[in-house]
Amino acid sequence: MSFDQRMAQSFGPAADLYDSIRPTYPAEAVAWMTDGRADDAVDLGAGTGLLTRVLVAQGHRVTAVEPDELMRAKLVSATPGAVALAGSAEAIPVPDASVGLVTGGQSFHWFDRDKAMPEIRRVLRADGVLAPIWNVRDESTGWVAALTEAIGSSQGERDALAAARPGYFGDLFGEAEHQVFRHEWPIDRAGVLRLVQSRSYYLTSDEAGRARIEAVVQEVLESHPDLEGRESFAMPYDTHVFRVRPV
Repeated sequence: MSFDQRMAQSFGPAADLYDSIRPTYPAEAVAWMTDGRADDAVDLGAGTGLLTRVLVAQGHRVTAVEPDELMRAKLVSATPGAVALAGSAEAIPVPDASVGLVTGGQSFHWFDRDKAMPEIRRVLRADGVLAPIWNVRDESTGWVAALTEAIGSSQGERDALAAARPGYFGDLFGEAEHQVFRHEWPIDRAGVLRLVQSRSYYLTSDEAGRARIEAVVQEVLESHPDLEGRESFAMPYDTHVFRVRPV
C-alpha cells in the first residue's frame, strides 16, 4: 500500500469526528456546478456525506460512492434521500452515461487520475459535468496563516490550486471553469484542534507525532494576537469549485 493510499484510507475510524467538525460547502458554490438545475449525480469519495447532503437539499438524485465502510455507514445514518454504494472513483458502480453530474468534495486529490478519469467519462452523459470542490483555508487571515505554517498544507489544499492549471483533467475533458466562493465556518479553540485531528496527516501519525501536532496547534491558539481573549471565531475558507465538461 502506498503512503497516499494509507492516508486516503485513514478516515474511517474517525468518521464521527470528521462529520462533526469538517465544514460543509456553500450552497451557492454547489448550485454553480449545474447552474442550479437538479440532475442525477454521483458523489465520489463521498465520505460521511457533507457534500452529498447539500446536493440532496438542492434536488439532485444522488448516488454516493464511498470505499470506506465506516465512512459510508455514517453517511447512510446522516443523509436521508441519498443512495450509498461501495466503490471508488476508479471503479464506479453505476451504468454508462447514466448521470449528468459527478462531484468530489475534498476527495478528488485522492483519486488515481489515470484510472479515474476514464471511469468518470464512462458514467457521465455527453452533456454532463464533472465538478470537484475543495474548501481551502484562507491564509490571508493572520492566525490561519500561522496555523498553516505550524502544521503545513494538505494535498487537497495543493490540488485545489493545481486543478486550475491547463491539462490537469486530462484529454477526455476540456479545460476547467473555476470559481472561488467565500465561506466561514464557526469554530472555537477546541474545535480547531479537533479539525486538525480529523486530517489524514494526524490520523496516520504515531503517538509522538500526534503530540507534536497538538502542541504546535495549541501554541498558535494560545499565542496569536488575533485570537487573544476570544473563545469562538470563524475559520475562513476559500471554496474552489470547478466545472469540467467531456470532449
